Parts: sequence; C-alpha cells; structure tokens
Amino acid sequence: MRSLHVSDPLYPDDKPPDQESEHDAAVDDDEQPLLSHLVELRKRILRALLAIALAFIPLMLFANDIYRWIASPLMAHLPEGATMIATEVASPFLTPFKMAAYGALFLGMPFVLHQIWAFVAPGLYLREKKFAIPLLVSSVVLFYLGMVFAYFIVFPLVFQFFAATIPDDITWMTDINAYLSFVIKIITAFGIVFEIPIATMLIVLAGLSTPKSIARKRPYVIVGCFFVGMMLTPPDIISQVLLAIPAWILFELGILMSKLVFKPDEEEE
Repeated sequence: MRSLHVSDPLYPDDKPPDQESEHDAAVDDDEQPLLSHLVELRKRILRALLAIALAFIPLMLFANDIYRWIASPLMAHLPEGATMIATEVASPFLTPFKMAAYGALFLGMPFVLHQIWAFVAPGLYLREKKFAIPLLVSSVVLFYLGMVFAYFIVFPLVFQFFAATIPDDITWMTDINAYLSFVIKIITAFGIVFEIPIATMLIVLAGLSTPKSIARKRPYVIVGCFFVGMMLTPPDIISQVLLAIPAWILFELGILMSKLVFKPDEEEE
C-alpha cells in the first residue's frame, strides 16, 4: 500500500527554519558580489566623467583658440580672404563648445582607460596583468599617434587635393559645424586604426589565433583595409589611401609584436 505523506502544517514546504535561513544566506552571498561590482562600476564611471569635466572647464576658456587651431589646416588652403561660415543661429557658439568637449574627451582618455583597467584588474590572472599595463599604455600612445598623423599629414594633403580640384566658378565656403564633424570623424577613424597592433596582440593572447594563422589572412586584410578606408573617410581617394596604407603597415607591425608574446610550443602544427 502506498504511504501517504502528510506535510507538517507548520512547515508546508518541508523546510525547517534552519534550512530556510541557510538557503537565504546562500542567495544573499550570490547577490553581494554583483552588488559590489555594480557599486565599483558606478564609482569608476563617475571618476571618468569627473576627469572629463575637469579637463573641459579650462578648455572652454580657450574654445576660440582651439577652433582656430583645428581650422588652420583648412584655412591654409582656402582662397585669400575666405572664411568659414555658420548656417545655423547657434553654430558660432556651439561649435567651439563642441570642440572643447571633444578635446576634453581625448585628453581624459588615459584616465578613462585607467578606470577601466582598475575595474577589470582584480579579475585577471597574473599572466594577464603582466601584459595589461604595457598594452594599456601602448593603446593610448597609438591612439594619440593616429590623431597626430591625421592632423599633420592627412588634413594638409586632403585639403590641398580639395582646393586643387575645385572648379573656377565655385566658391569654397565651409560650414563650421560640418567641418567639425569632418575633423572628428577623421581623427577618430585614424585613432582607432592605429589600435590594430593592440587588437592583433589581444587576439593572440586570448588564444583565438596564432601569428602564422593571422599572417596567412594577409590578402583579405589588405582588401579589408581599403574597404574600411572607404567607409570611414570622405569619398576621395587621397584620404582613403592615407587610411588604408597605415592600416596595412600597422597590421604587419601587429604580427611582429604578437610573435613576442606568443609561445611557440602553443602554435598549431
């Protein structure tokens, strides 16, 4: 005969108080790490935003000087006496304001990356930490090098090309807001492209590929460099080539750097 199970009316779920308290304690222990991570993340985000704000305040005082400095590559190739124009009511104020904001973001990038590193570092292994600091510093330096390359090399060549191809019956009058968008797009694109060596090393360090395997994909990467150059730059051949060729060179540099961190005994036969 099947025995009938009668639950205790005091404990309908068949869990004495001590078991329930242990279960609740386990749930609380699981929730505590998540809560502490969220608090830590909030603290790092606030510090990063504070650093950008502190950089923005002094830059705002020199917003017009920053505008003239950013505009100088274009102004050098405009016809004598020509100036840029503002097609919106608030553009004369907002454009220098935006330039100062972007400048604060770029200047504060090292501190922002440091806050990201401080958040993820406790979860890394010792071997990962050994490479993290050099990669972090290198990524900042390469991003700034990309910005410098865009400003001092790309802009003069691109604007010279534009000025040489303008028909005689057209007056070149550039809107300051459109120019700012153009400058930010180019500078950001070159800053990201200059991170290719770091990305290559991270792929190898993560065990996703090997230097030899990456090198075998060289033909596809070269085509991809020109495709990315076409997507990230204005529709002129000069800026596309000036982005694609450095991207290819940086890819080759990334392969060489990845060989320094790759263990030969891990390579696939």
